[in-house]
Amino acid sequence: MIKVSHEVPLDLLESSRLFNDYDYALVHLFEVYPKYLEFYVESLQMGREVLLDNSIFELKEAFDMEEFAKWVQALAPTKYIIPDVLDDGKATIQNVEKWNREYRGLPGKTMGVVQGKSYEELTQCYFALAEYVDEICICFPHSHHMSKGLSTSEFHNRMLQRQQLINKWLDRSVINRNKKHHLLGCLLPQEFKAYKGMDWIYSLDTSNPILHGAMGVRYSEEGELDDKIPTKMADIMELELGKRQWNDIVWNIMQFKNNLR
Repeated sequence: MIKVSHEVPLDLLESSRLFNDYDYALVHLFEVYPKYLEFYVESLQMGREVLLDNSIFELKEAFDMEEFAKWVQALAPTKYIIPDVLDDGKATIQNVEKWNREYRGLPGKTMGVVQGKSYEELTQCYFALAEYVDEICICFPHSHHMSKGLSTSEFHNRMLQRQQLINKWLDRSVINRNKKHHLLGCLLPQEFKAYKGMDWIYSLDTSNPILHGAMGVRYSEEGELDDKIPTKMADIMELELGKRQWNDIVWNIMQFKNNLR
């Protein structure tokens, strides 16, 4: 089954090891919350897998490459995502090439994010990254040029776009099954029902079940949502949770895992 990590507020860091298969760190939060950094240092000491993200989703642009390299050196994560460029396959490839020239010896396995505005650009980026990185990350298309009119809901539409892209890559033998793949983020939890049996998908990360539970929103009995709360977990890291919120979070986590079985 796909390994899952749910980003959590500070209040749930310690508890998260009970339900997360590995630990997912956002680099821009290290200097803001010392407790946050300490948690991942301890996780590595415990022998847990730690993935370091460049925080592009939260910052709208990737963390500075030189500073990111310093954090990779200092933390020595299990793996890390090389700084990418939203919607720009060519610039993302250039970043990965630069990283391999200047920071090749840093600890941890490398991960690259497929970017692009069209199917052709995304596919070209995929093939290029496969030559350079240990693992490939697939995010949601940030532009809506992939296809139009799949659904009346923006979040549902973008969810379907990633499913469509993956299926098209499978049909055209683009996917390199010899590499591990990571799915970045979740818009609606029902998306992952579509990936059962795809053993080349190694992991995914999302705060979705935690964030919605913290806001009092439960998944349906089928593990689905009609819409998504747009809040980012990084913006509510200091949120303190009550018993009712915790119960909603536990329900959502269980339903999310059921979607993967």
